[in-house]
Amino acid sequence: MADIFDLFQQIAKKETPSTEPITWILVGLGNPGDKYKTTRHNAGFLIIDRLAERLGVRIDRAKFQALVAEARIGGHRVLLMKPQTFMNASGTAVQEAAAFYKIAPDHVLVISDDVAQDPGKMRLRRKGSAGGQKGLNDIITCLGTDAVPRLRMGVGAKPHPSFEMADWVLSNFTKNEMELLMNCFDDAYAGIGKALDGDFDGAMQICNSHTPAEK
Repeated sequence: MADIFDLFQQIAKKETPSTEPITWILVGLGNPGDKYKTTRHNAGFLIIDRLAERLGVRIDRAKFQALVAEARIGGHRVLLMKPQTFMNASGTAVQEAAAFYKIAPDHVLVISDDVAQDPGKMRLRRKGSAGGQKGLNDIITCLGTDAVPRLRMGVGAKPHPSFEMADWVLSNFTKNEMELLMNCFDDAYAGIGKALDGDFDGAMQICNSHTPAEK
């Protein structure tokens, strides 16, 4: 009988919600809907979905005008977010979550696309301008500061100056480009872990020195 009671206690422990506070919010940017799933603008969604897979969770709970999941990275309990407001209004969802959990902007890490970098390249920064990324710009506006950490995932520049930027970011990755993006993941994961631990210089060293050809 003792074995049965032990089993019940283990099950109850697994089902008991964690009382530890959320200390970081990790936000992947993109547009909701299947037609946008593999577009360049959805690089943030693609990476954070891969992160959720690594952590053994699914980002499928509706809250804060977003799909969310709670997870643990190292010693940190984090909220994974995919705003469902469409890209240009991402700040509304992030602001709601940050206010609810009392998370400062420097503990909100945003993962977004970056047309200024080739597919497979990354750039992690502590703060700065949005660089034309409208979702990130809306988050900066809603949080009232540009001191928002961001991991920019390269999606490639538009093929010709006359090519409309909106059309470019809503175009699909090629198979090779998608492989280059996914090959970033191990270094992105390692960098995120270091950033959460407070070693932002170490995190930038890992992410910003990643070379796609090495994978």
